[in-house]
Amino acid sequence: MVKIQVASDIAEPDTAVKIADIYVNGFYDVAFKYFSKDKEKLKKAAAEMLLIQYFYVAEIDSEIAGIIACVEKSGSYLNIDKKPLTKHLGLFRGLFAYFALKNYYKKLKNWNSEKTAIIDCLVTNPAYRGKGVATALIEHLFALPEYNSYLLEVADTNINAVELYKKLGFKETHRKKGPYGSGINYFLYMKYSKE
Repeated sequence: MVKIQVASDIAEPDTAVKIADIYVNGFYDVAFKYFSKDKEKLKKAAAEMLLIQYFYVAEIDSEIAGIIACVEKSGSYLNIDKKPLTKHLGLFRGLFAYFALKNYYKKLKNWNSEKTAIIDCLVTNPAYRGKGVATALIEHLFALPEYNSYLLEVADTNINAVELYKKLGFKETHRKKGPYGSGINYFLYMKYSKE
């Protein structure tokens, strides 16, 4: 059975490290490999920057099976800071990562309105794929009374995620061309509304 809880409610001191591990592994090929080939360095930097109070964790048998971030207007699940990036990735790569992340998340700042949440960082631990973890995490967010609608961005090349979001009721609102050389044709912007 999948148990969902806010990550900051987990009593274990290494929760941020476990979330960073899943986060980096989940987005390594589409984003983080451009910052460093060393996943351990990326995980250490991420563990210092992730704001775990915005993460929901799915657990199966007391193991983290998946994560999802949910933030409201002008919020971010990531404290984008030069210090941990340059400390773990070095000056050049750290600054490159800092400016790339800052630029990416700046575009999301004014993306939503009142009673709307941004969903991000949906990642299932590979050992638990096909067990309904992603669906359970999204449906948990749908049950939160403080939101009427949910927005997300997904790469068109992430076909499994796109199909899941459509199955759960998300509709594409618009799309933007992916960065040159990224392998992503378009970023799809999708919305789910309770109304």
